[in-house]
Amino acid sequence: MNHHQHSSTLLENAVNEFSRLPGIGRKTALRLVLHLLKRSESEVEIFGNSIIHLRKEIRYCTQCHNISDTEICQICSNPSRDKQTICVVENIKDVMAIENTQQFRGLYHVLGGIISPMDGIGPADLEIESLIQRVSNNDIKEVIFALSTTMEGDTTVFFIFRKLSPFNIKTTTISRGVAVGDELEYADEITLGRSITNRVEFTNSYK
Repeated sequence: MNHHQHSSTLLENAVNEFSRLPGIGRKTALRLVLHLLKRSESEVEIFGNSIIHLRKEIRYCTQCHNISDTEICQICSNPSRDKQTICVVENIKDVMAIENTQQFRGLYHVLGGIISPMDGIGPADLEIESLIQRVSNNDIKEVIFALSTTMEGDTTVFFIFRKLSPFNIKTTTISRGVAVGDELEYADEITLGRSITNRVEFTNSYK
């Protein structure tokens, strides 16, 4: 028996599952499991069911691919949003980060990643075609790129920019140097909000 094992297999199994979560070591996992053991059975059932239902019933908005409970998400279906402006982001966490700034009134388009040949992710693996469709089928005035400032992010922006070139729309990027590292979620809300307000026009500067 190594020192990791517990007197109960049930406890051991629960600790193992918790410790698979990102950022959760075995000590934290044990603390969480012991905490749950102190809760009433019904509370733990609510906790467990919320995760099971999340996985089974979660949907993605058919328009912007954000996480949603319904076919069209609350942002896309909100009549007070500016339907002519689309902000292109890498993932759902970026939508949350930008929404928290309360500086953006348009709609989103979640790509589900960025072009990264090293990771075997090409344009076809992302929601790029559906973005082009949205622009061609709707009266869109501006597409804002809010992707990371890495080489992969730039490649993705440039690829989409070229695809959008037949349309008469404004393309902008949120002002550079916003996110420390790459992650939008780590940029503080004021800085991120300002970078959306002070966005810069994106032109074919990579020729």
